[in-house]
Amino acid sequence: MVVYPGNPKPSIRRYASVPQDKVNESILTLGSHTGTHVDSRLHLRNGREGTASLSLESFYGKCRVFDLAHVEEEIHRQDLEGFKIGKGDIVLLKTSNSMLGYMKFKENFVHLKLDAAEYLVTAGVKTLGFDYLSVKKFGGDDEVHELLIDNMTLFEGLNLTGVPEGEYTFLGLPLNIDTDGAPARVILVRE
Repeated sequence: MVVYPGNPKPSIRRYASVPQDKVNESILTLGSHTGTHVDSRLHLRNGREGTASLSLESFYGKCRVFDLAHVEEEIHRQDLEGFKIGKGDIVLLKTSNSMLGYMKFKENFVHLKLDAAEYLVTAGVKTLGFDYLSVKKFGGDDEVHELLIDNMTLFEGLNLTGVPEGEYTFLGLPLNIDTDGAPARVILVRE
């Protein structure tokens, strides 16, 4: 599993095993922003709301996957303007990141620029899903991340390989913990 630089690698260690024990049980260790996850405001500032404060309405609903595989490095407003985006929408952005594979971290992943983030906020998007571990440029553009987290629910680390552009039902269920981020399972159902 790809891990953002500086984050701990996930580990699974069995501490009880059949037949010596009555059951098999393991200890899972992973960062709260490893793999597919949801961010909270606490991720960026102490004293802010954690994942338990995220609206359950932002975890389920009709969504649109937009194919931006043609965008080479930075997603700008003009890259999004051709898509129908409305207030309360769930939007998933599929980029060439989905074709990179998820075994080794790539610093040059496709990311959103501030004008694109502002466009999504102005449109009233309630939930944004992105196909890499961060929506912002590696090592920069912190204002993009902050603007999105302050105005919508943000899922990162989606694997959209093999998912065509179109309409789906979105189900994104993070672990029910109150922290800066939470691992999540995201399912798309084609109607």
